[in-house]
Amino acid sequence: MSAKGCSPDNAAAEGFFGRMKTESVYPEHWEERTRDDVLVLIDEYIHWYNHERIKQSLGWMSPVQYRQSQGMAA
Repeated sequence: MSAKGCSPDNAAAEGFFGRMKTESVYPEHWEERTRDDVLVLIDEYIHWYNHERIKQSLGWMSPVQYRQSQGMAA
């Protein structure tokens, strides 16, 4: 079975990592970076994605803000 034929949870992960590569890793010429540089870039992107990126479907809040507003996260 191909990766695209996996569960819906896998599709969400594939979508996230695809966006991360397109928006963060590829524009940065990753082949010129060390492994540690790429790991820092990934950490920064994940922080932005969860804490700073606002979504209309979440009432113009970041995912963390939304979860906090719903009592789902500390």
